[in-house]
Amino acid sequence: MSTGHWALPASPYPAARPKSRSDIRASPDFSTQAPICYIAAVSIAPELLPSAWHWTGHLAYGALLIGVVSRARWTLLLKSSELMHVYLGSCVALMVIWTIKAGVSPGLSFHYLGATLFTLMFGWELALIGFSLVVLATTLSSGTGWSNVSVNVLTLGAIPILFSHWLLRTAQRRLPNHVFIYIFVNAFFGAALAVLVCCLVIAGLLAAAGAYTMKYLLSEYLAFTPLMMFSEAWITGMLIAIFVGYRPNWVTTFEDSRYLHGK
Repeated sequence: MSTGHWALPASPYPAARPKSRSDIRASPDFSTQAPICYIAAVSIAPELLPSAWHWTGHLAYGALLIGVVSRARWTLLLKSSELMHVYLGSCVALMVIWTIKAGVSPGLSFHYLGATLFTLMFGWELALIGFSLVVLATTLSSGTGWSNVSVNVLTLGAIPILFSHWLLRTAQRRLPNHVFIYIFVNAFFGAALAVLVCCLVIAGLLAAAGAYTMKYLLSEYLAFTPLMMFSEAWITGMLIAIFVGYRPNWVTTFEDSRYLHGK
């Protein structure tokens, strides 16, 4: 019997991580890169975008944040300690959920987004503030760098949140005010469409920056988007249905007078 030590097989991936967009583009085959999360549903790594885009993101996010903080419905949280606990607990829960990612290809991964759920529960202003806290916390824990935080908040938070808010208002104006419309259109289909919009924006952003080719993004990122759309829709629709039935005070955009009375 051999008494030698067991040795792990050598890793087939290169040990060094590309430091810039040019390093990534220089690779003859993206599929041979190490499975490091350069792009993910959690964040877009800073090295994938030009520095000018980072500053543009900071300016856009700063202007949006000033408007959001000034008009957010803080009284909802201040008047109800229960809702305040739900809001803070939801932020912490989303931070944990965002650490659970499903990788579909080296450098590409997905996870539950939660933008539509936050929008329906707390309104779009508080949802965006909550997402800002989540992105800051995940950036701090991952150590990926702070230069791209604003772009990540805009792409992962502001865009799907504003889309969910727009869909909610459109449904309220054009569709019957019924609880099933609220759950299936705003929660179920709204969550699926919000993920689609988010993924399309991220893919377009990375393609425009030259970080990845659109052909690669179509085959390794957008091709798996329908799977995430279904899971996002199922989870969001299920949670909103439960909350509306048992904890309607947790869903601030659901009004009994609009969706239940006289139905």
